[in-house]
Amino acid sequence: MAPPAARLARISRAVTFSACHRLHSKSLSDEENLKLFGKCNNPNGHGHNYKVVVTVRGEIDPVSGMVLNLTDLKEYMQEAIMEPLDHKNLDKDVPYFAEVVSTTENVAVFIWENLKKLLPVGTLYKVKVYETDQNIVVYKGEETISEK
Repeated sequence: MAPPAARLARISRAVTFSACHRLHSKSLSDEENLKLFGKCNNPNGHGHNYKVVVTVRGEIDPVSGMVLNLTDLKEYMQEAIMEPLDHKNLDKDVPYFAEVVSTTENVAVFIWENLKKLLPVGTLYKVKVYETDQNIVVYKGEETISEK
């Protein structure tokens, strides 16, 4: 009898963290920043309760029945997301954002890069960051859009 075919699955886990930031680009004047970012350029910043959903993919292990142990994923997310970002001022407490505008797009990239260092190679599939219920960013590790 032939062994069962490998099955590919995706699993996701969510966490929520609170952080504040100010949308401000050092490449723009104060007037340009205010025009571009509006109230999100408040000099004192503003905060969000971000929700992050991390999706990994891989073959279902025939012995464990898992793609990845969710306990391990929980620990990776704690190290990659919660420790550096929760209850922080992104612009002042997270060195990455000293030179990178702390948009939700860039928060997603930051999380992706942190997780990629921890997860088994090739398993990270998607990072979805909810800044609000209406503003959501999905990042899948793409660096650029290739020209056609």
